[in-house]
Order: sequence, then C-alpha cells, then structure tokens
Amino acid sequence: MGMDPTSSEPAVAPVRSASWFSSPKARIGSRHLMNAAILLALPTLLAATLNRAKTLLVDPDIWWHLANARIFVSTHHAIWHDPYSFTVAGHAWIDWEWLSELPFLFSYQTFGLQGIYLVSWLLLGANILFVYYRGYRLGGSADAALWTAAIAFMLMTVNSGPRTIEFAYLAMSSELLILEEFDRGNKRLIWLLPPLFALWINLHGFWFAGIVLLAMYIGFGLFHVELGAFEQQALSRPDRNRLLMVLAASVAALALNPYGWHLMLSPLDMVVNQKVSTSTIAEWLPIKLDTLAGRFVIVSIVLMVVANLVRGRKWKLYELAFVFLAWYAAVAHIRFSYFAAVLTTPMLARDLARAFKLDPDANTIPGMNVLMAVIAAVVIAVQFPSEAALKERLDMMFPMRTIPMIQSSWRTFNWDYVGGMMAFQGKSSFIDSRFDSFDQVGVMDEYGRIMAGNNALELMKKYNVDHALVMDNHPIAYLLEHTPGWIVLQREKAWEGQYILFAKTADTPAKAPVCPPAH
Repeated sequence: MGMDPTSSEPAVAPVRSASWFSSPKARIGSRHLMNAAILLALPTLLAATLNRAKTLLVDPDIWWHLANARIFVSTHHAIWHDPYSFTVAGHAWIDWEWLSELPFLFSYQTFGLQGIYLVSWLLLGANILFVYYRGYRLGGSADAALWTAAIAFMLMTVNSGPRTIEFAYLAMSSELLILEEFDRGNKRLIWLLPPLFALWINLHGFWFAGIVLLAMYIGFGLFHVELGAFEQQALSRPDRNRLLMVLAASVAALALNPYGWHLMLSPLDMVVNQKVSTSTIAEWLPIKLDTLAGRFVIVSIVLMVVANLVRGRKWKLYELAFVFLAWYAAVAHIRFSYFAAVLTTPMLARDLARAFKLDPDANTIPGMNVLMAVIAAVVIAVQFPSEAALKERLDMMFPMRTIPMIQSSWRTFNWDYVGGMMAFQGKSSFIDSRFDSFDQVGVMDEYGRIMAGNNALELMKKYNVDHALVMDNHPIAYLLEHTPGWIVLQREKAWEGQYILFAKTADTPAKAPVCPPAH
C-alpha cells in the first residue's frame, strides 16, 4: 500500500493492540469485549426481524429451505428435480444453497421456532463482528471500528432474517481478510482461498462475486501507478504467479459440490433465464433513498468522501474498484447494500481513524467495559423471544389451520407467499418463492396473470386447478367469489385481511366476471 501524504506511516499496517492480543484476563475487560456485546445486542433492538416486532418468520423462503434440508438429511441425496409443485413436477432444479440450509434445520429440530431465531441472530451477529474486526485491523481504532460496524449493521438489515446468503457474506469477509493480510505481507494465508471457495459454492451462489473480487484484485495489481491519490507498485512476479495459481485452484475447487458443473453455472442461469423474478422481486429493485438502507448508503459514501478530504491517503486501484462496484450494486439492487457493507465499511473505519486521528483503544476502563458488556448481554436475553410469541406471529402470517386441510389429490392454486409453508407441510402447490424454478418455464408469468384476474379461469383450467388458497384482497379472490362453480371452504384471519380456501364444484362459465383493480 502507498504512503499517507501527511504521515510517514504506511496506509496499511499490521495492528497489534495490547488489548486485542494480550492475555485472556486483559481481554475480559477490553474495549473489544464491550464493543462486541453492543454490536450483538443491536439486532435484537433495531432489526425488525429480530426485535420485538418479531417479523423474522415473515420470510417465506425459510420453509422450503427447511423442506430441502429435510429431504437431504432423510435421503442423503441432493435434489435434482422439483419436489413440491405440480406445475413444474419433475422439472430439473438444483438446491444451490443446500449446505446453508442444514444449520437452520438442525436448530429448528432442536429448539423449534427459537432455533430459527437463534441461527438468524448468530449469522447477522457474526457478519457484524467480522466487519468490526476487519475495520479494527485496518484502522487500529476501536471507536472507528465500532461506529462503522454499526453503520454496516444498518445496511445489513435488508437481509437480516433467516437468509442463507448470510453464510456467503461470512465467506466473503474471510476472502477479504485474506487479501488484506496479503497486502500486509502475510503471503501464506492466500492458499486458504481454494478450500474457502470449495465450501462457499455449497453455501450460496454468491461465490461468483468472490471470484470476481479475486480476479479484480489480481488484474488491477498488475499495474504500477503513481498518479495523484493513486499509488501502487505492480505485483512482483512471484506474487503475481502465486495469485494466478490461487485463482486457478479456487476455480477448480468449485467443482467440489454434489452437482458438479451444474452448480457452477447457476449464477449464469439467474442472469440469463430469470428475467421475470429479477425484475419484479422487491429486493432486486433499485434502492430507494427514503428507506433506512438508502439513507445509510448516502451516509457511508459521504463519510468516506469527507474523511479523504480531511486527510487523504494513497489508494490502490483495486480498492477504488471495490468501492465503486459495491455502491453501484447497492444502488442498482437494494439487496446488495449488505454486499456494500461487507466490502466498504472496514475501509471506512481506516479512513475515519486516519482523518480524525482517533485514539487507539489502549486507554480504557476495564470495569466499565465489563459493565456495558453485561448490560448488552441482559438486553439480548430479555429480547430473545419465547416459542409462544414466535408461534403467535407465525399464525398471523400463514394460514396454519387451513393448509392442513389441503388433500394430496388437490391441484391448489396458491399465493406464492404460502407455497414454502405448503412444501414444508407436504402439500403440493402451484408455486412458491423459489422463483428460479418457475421463471424458466413460464409458470411465473402465468401465475401473475391469474393473480391479477387476467384470463385467470382459462389459465387455471390449463393446469387443472380445482382449489385455490389466496388472500381476500387479491383480484383472483374477487373473481372466484363471484364465479358460479366455486365455493368457499375456509376463511382464516391474517395480519391484513383473510386467507380464503376455494373449491371448484362445477364447470365455470366461459365468460368470467371482471375483477376490480389490484390494490
């Protein structure tokens, strides 16, 4: 790394704080213990998925994830064909998050709904602490690392529920830490990347971003630059060859998965074949600056700019490329504000520590640190929800009394939100939130037309639908309630309206009533 223009110290230097690397007794009263406890408490207070709002189980994906893991554990075989929906029965489908699903299943089987909460909290907490650690290593200031990790948490709230992608972000932080250590001269650690990618590809499809980051690190490192704020030496021939071998080994390691090359091509499949889902799902839409994540995107960018205006440093080309990639992805797709947090906030910690000359954590009061850590631990314990509270929320979100009524012989059209729960309860569905399985064959497009009441009866006849489970505020519900030959079997109260289970009793008329506009 280049030299800070206003300092004789290198812009990146190894951090060896006494309080971090000292004896266990000293660590108990260190700032890091207090900071870690505070950061772990933040999600239980401020993340809607984990705080008293208990929206954790609103996420519909967790239920088909659990169903997938249950199949894997019971059969000891990977899933190769769609096992849940009659519309795509037998269609090729692979479970590209299979390894990440197992901890959720094992925790659920052991602790019930609290187990899902526990894994979700631990995953988010681990990602926050990893960002904190990397920020401290880069900047040497516990204060800067704490505040930037808190900012990272606010950006991470977009995926703070029971999401398998959080395992991928732990892998990404591991990769970035290894590259940061390589910058410091710890060259041997770089060989940890191939086994990391062998694990990563089995956790989530976001391994592709990790390969892109590694290739960018190598590619930009080939140039010698001394231009204004940019200063770097080109990689030496041994380092370049070492990195190229690591990249090749990492790509080869991707083949170590139950699906072989099929899993390696899954990110490409999403880009090429899943146009409908990526253009309509909320988390794939551009970020809105009036949202919490949007505001903190602006805060993060402004803080980094201000810090470098106050006391600039020399940048390497890959660092700037990482920053631009992170914020472009976050602005283009709201879900990637988590990606931006992992990639950029440790750099922000370094910039703030340098620009404002923040003191290291040597001067601290051990007793106060312990007290604050205890208070944070109490907050976590108090906020941890009971099984009854989680079940109450679950009953509000899903038709838990209606789904068991569905018979195996029925062909039930359903709102995609409840499809995962139907899969978990062993009920065949029309669709669920595994949109990759339905987008490729046109089912997702026709599902949207049915929900809107657009040529709905004809499309339902195409799939031999004889039952329907939808909300009363869906246009299709109005259509079925006013169409002869359809009756209501069950109504179940939900958080905003009612679930309605319809049954077909006779042939429907050729001309359907006109549905009201969708709300």
